[in-house]
Amino acid sequence: MKRLRLTQVFPCLLPLRLWQKKSLFYMQMEHDGHIYAKAKTARPLSHIVKETSSLMMNMHSGYDISYQFNKIHNLKLAAKTINHVLIRPGETFSFWSLVRYADRFEDFKDGLCVIDGQMTTVSGGGLCQLSGMLYYLFLHTPLTVIERHPHMVEYLPPTDASALHGIDATVNEGWQDLKVRNDTDITFQIVIIFNGVYMEGCILADQPLDVSYDIINDTIEYVENETLIENASVSRIQTDLATNEQTIEHLYTNHCQINYPLSSEERRGINHVIH
Repeated sequence: MKRLRLTQVFPCLLPLRLWQKKSLFYMQMEHDGHIYAKAKTARPLSHIVKETSSLMMNMHSGYDISYQFNKIHNLKLAAKTINHVLIRPGETFSFWSLVRYADRFEDFKDGLCVIDGQMTTVSGGGLCQLSGMLYYLFLHTPLTVIERHPHMVEYLPPTDASALHGIDATVNEGWQDLKVRNDTDITFQIVIIFNGVYMEGCILADQPLDVSYDIINDTIEYVENETLIENASVSRIQTDLATNEQTIEHLYTNHCQINYPLSSEERRGINHVIH
């Protein structure tokens, strides 16, 4: 029999537990030795490293469309705290270090979120679309990823059919953060723009990079037993801009349970595992 958590037995204790967990989360950050990026400048740095865009509305989520509008509201609140931040040499970017007080003057709205493997709604739901975009941008830089958490279960298909798989980063205040450290002598800057139905992200630098990066899926495999699991291999191609010499580095294989219908083409690639 599965043992219940204390807050499941006594739900009235949940707000106190959340407050305790978040307080400890930020207290640990104050003493972990990292210098967290805080400084901003509205003046964009001179060199574009990578640009991307993300469609914010998922019209086929299967849930009340109001949650999509709420998500856009939440994304804009959070992005205000991150936009134009500088990640200087020796500094560490932390999603929650910046987004911590995003709702100080205007409340987050209820949005869709996966908690304990179940789709639910929470205040601030949908922020993973922003952290996922940032993670994608960071993979195109020499910044060192020191904390990233994938979704263990996906309930909604990508809004872009050509999107890479396994390039996501979930965030949960008090539990899961997205962090990258700048071990270079280059200063980077994040710029986020909302353009109609798209959220556009860009990472800039104060000097040109001598390499460029491309992220690819080597393979995407689906294995079906009692659940459907996607195994997506993620690699990075590094190109020396002076010689055009390329090297390929396997980064990781992302494992995720898929809880939405696959296309007929994707289903043809399923390996059925029988025990």
